Amino acid sequence: MTTATRSEFDQGIALSPAGPGRYAGELGEGWQIGGGVNGGLLLAVAGHALSLEHPEHPDPVSISGYYLSASVPGPVEVRTETVRRGRSLSTGTASLHQDGEERLRVLATYGDLDAQAGEVRTSAVPFEMPPPEECIGVEHAPKQLIEQAALLERFDLRLDPATVGWAVGAPSGNGCIQGWFRLADGREPDPLQLLLVADALPPVTFDLGLPGWAPTIELTVHLRARPAAGWLRVRHATRNLAGGYFEEDAEVWDSTGRLVAQSRQLARAPRG
Repeated sequence: MTTATRSEFDQGIALSPAGPGRYAGELGEGWQIGGGVNGGLLLAVAGHALSLEHPEHPDPVSISGYYLSASVPGPVEVRTETVRRGRSLSTGTASLHQDGEERLRVLATYGDLDAQAGEVRTSAVPFEMPPPEECIGVEHAPKQLIEQAALLERFDLRLDPATVGWAVGAPSGNGCIQGWFRLADGREPDPLQLLLVADALPPVTFDLGLPGWAPTIELTVHLRARPAAGWLRVRHATRNLAGGYFEEDAEVWDSTGRLVAQSRQLARAPRG
């Protein structure tokens, strides 16, 4: 990617001022999964609007999105409101509207991740998996998966062979999918991209033998640090599917071995 070429991700979350606290954007065709636009991309669009509202606090620290209805490619408007503006943190809301309907409501706290880059005390360690060149690329994904997930063509995603038995009709039943992630056009990761990554892997229900679209009800992402350049190591896992819903927990580690984001979402299980 040359400096004159804007990443597809940057195009996907691009916004223009449309009045006080309002921003206009365009959801592209290439970010669809199942029946709508990917929830992580939508969270990044709303998150971008909040970054623009308080440039002194540009980075999401904690952001929660409630998905009210499916979004489709086409124009969108994001409406923001600042709830509190402090010295080190700002809190605000954002709502994404399309075709006269609210599609997503967000509540988030923003800060400056560079100001928090010092002390780290953690017992967390990166999970083990083969290097990217020994993992399974998107080019090997089942045709039917690509047909319902156009956004996979935007990714350079390499899944751990131990967690892709579902692709050949042999899901492990463990409810875990993990792999290496970067954008196909080479754009390096940043905090807004981490919002996409938190919802980028195939649903963990695939590993439970439940193929199909798993629409997100709610997604919360905690950002712990600004990611270093290079591959991201991503794991999605679930422990409980009940009443037609399941949780999906994610960890995102950067190329230096630092835990840069954690997330949990509640999603609806695929319908048979």
